[in-house]
Amino acid sequence: MELEQKLKQLLEEEDVVLGEEMKYHTTFRVGGPAHFFVTPKTEEQLQSVLKLCKETDTPWFILGRGSNLLVSDRGFDGVVIHMQKHWNHYHTEENRIFAQAGAMMSAVSQEALRNGLTGFEFASGIPGTIGGGLRMNAGAYGGEMKQVVLSAKVMDSNGTVLELSKDELELGYRTSTIGRNGYIALSCVIELQPGDPDCIRSTMEEMNAKRRQKQPLEYGSAGSTFKRPDGYFAGKLIQDAGLKGFSIGDAQVSEKHAGFVINRGNAKAADIMKLCKEVSRRVHEQFGVNLEMEVRRLGKFEEEK
Repeated sequence: MELEQKLKQLLEEEDVVLGEEMKYHTTFRVGGPAHFFVTPKTEEQLQSVLKLCKETDTPWFILGRGSNLLVSDRGFDGVVIHMQKHWNHYHTEENRIFAQAGAMMSAVSQEALRNGLTGFEFASGIPGTIGGGLRMNAGAYGGEMKQVVLSAKVMDSNGTVLELSKDELELGYRTSTIGRNGYIALSCVIELQPGDPDCIRSTMEEMNAKRRQKQPLEYGSAGSTFKRPDGYFAGKLIQDAGLKGFSIGDAQVSEKHAGFVINRGNAKAADIMKLCKEVSRRVHEQFGVNLEMEVRRLGKFEEEK
């Protein structure tokens, strides 16, 4: 109760929620309650929440769109800090877009289109935020954040704000300094090139048509479930292992694209984890290749009792 009162002193009362079901905040549409679910409006409020969590030894987690996240059915016994609601502004100056971490990547790609800027078309169908995209160097169809990010503003776990250059971000395949050091993305500068709006629009429409054709967008999922192993494609390995359509409960390997695990409606996080483990086991058994989950996990799962 003491932590609840302190959080409500730091933030506005409506920005502190107890027992918020995480299934409403992840694209997998699964996940139990967060003990505390808070939505700070400013950097100062965010710093205050981090300081309080440190003083009280309370675990915390930064949430954007929840598009690359699997939350345990038991939820999370800590503070979930939601960075989308009040952190979604962006604007353009010449050939640069200044975007806050909670802005949707798809919305920022539309901003680029409106301003006749090319280079961010790949992001038009990515269902995550700029912050999540920075953290994992999100990419699609040959494009990735690494190609367009000029710099980023981040906060460390002590509340210190840092400006990182592109080189300091160390963006690699689904990795970055932000993820490795536990930084919180606050905003970034994206540098693009002038282009023909009709060509930009056409490229975006083509990419999104491919996405609709090849990906199970009608179901809850976290996008590509496994990282691409060196020299292989995860989806192809899973398909060759005969696992397309394989299911446990309402968790299923998509029949449309074997690289996606989907929630057919009433899946539990436990079902999804069991399915992913079994898929990994069978692929390793048949091909000797280790599949590593790309999806982040939050909370305790059965094997972590």
